[in-house]
Amino acid sequence: MKLLRQTALLLRKDLRLELRRHESLMTMFFFGALLLFVFSFSFELSPPRATELAPALLWLGFLFTGTLGLTQLFEAERGNHCLDALLMAPMDRGALFLAKTCFNIVLMALVELTVMPLFWILFSLPSWQPLPALFLIVFLGTVGFCVLGTILSALTLKARARELLLPLVLFPLMVPVILATIRCMEAILRLGVLGDALPWLRLLIGFDVIFLTVGILIFDWVVDV
Repeated sequence: MKLLRQTALLLRKDLRLELRRHESLMTMFFFGALLLFVFSFSFELSPPRATELAPALLWLGFLFTGTLGLTQLFEAERGNHCLDALLMAPMDRGALFLAKTCFNIVLMALVELTVMPLFWILFSLPSWQPLPALFLIVFLGTVGFCVLGTILSALTLKARARELLLPLVLFPLMVPVILATIRCMEAILRLGVLGDALPWLRLLIGFDVIFLTVGILIFDWVVDV
């Protein structure tokens, strides 16, 4: 309970700062929308073909958008040694990890809730019925992305050219999440149910649980590197 209370306080602080500045959310939203318009103008796809490519195009856009958010994740604490003050505070550092992870999940979920319907409109896709199930799958992929991304964002915080280093380290490790998310989305769009993609869903959930646990356990060491 103490860990959750500390996490809630830190998350509330981050959300209030974001509501005041509108930096990360607006940047991520406009970048995601811009990618969609680029895809729309670059590929003249019929609705059946757009349905086939929707999982890859959507998840590619979310990965780039989420990476943009990860590079700014600790920017509010870097100035005036605020991060050092947080690390010296009598609290569990796992709470800082959970708060930053949840903060990025909230930002990405808000962008996804806007971008996915926009994708359906731009590509004139016929059925809106799969959207709730697709969003659930994308949300599970987003959790895995944010969990691993938060760990690596903290690990590369003091590195030079971290904006370039972070994606180079993150994307290879994200391959299981990328594959599992796209396979599950393809199954839902093709069949309406997961069907033979159920093992990919188990992989996605397992990845989320394992790295969430690992992040809480090792974040104390990560931020001291």
